[in-house]
Amino acid sequence: MKNKETQKERISRFEKSFDRISNAAKNLKRAIEEFEKLRPEAEALSAYYESGLWKRDYEDDEAGRLPRVLKRGVLSQDGVYNLLEETKELEKRILAGEINDG
Repeated sequence: MKNKETQKERISRFEKSFDRISNAAKNLKRAIEEFEKLRPEAEALSAYYESGLWKRDYEDDEAGRLPRVLKRGVLSQDGVYNLLEETKELEKRILAGEINDG
């Protein structure tokens, strides 16, 4: 015996899909808007990372000249590099239309 979906079941199933997709689209739109607002900060971070200042700060950290209580994840070579590369990739996807806000 075949399990045939009733009209109510079908509508319910697609209503759940509609709600999930709608929520995801709203969340994505908000995230893209926030990402775009942070672009100047990302550009400043990139300039800092490529500057002599970052290198000096990194070397001072390695030499133990910075306070231990100072949060300094920005001095992680891989962390900053990976974040900047991820940022570039997301920007490419947005510009290519792979991500849009509907």
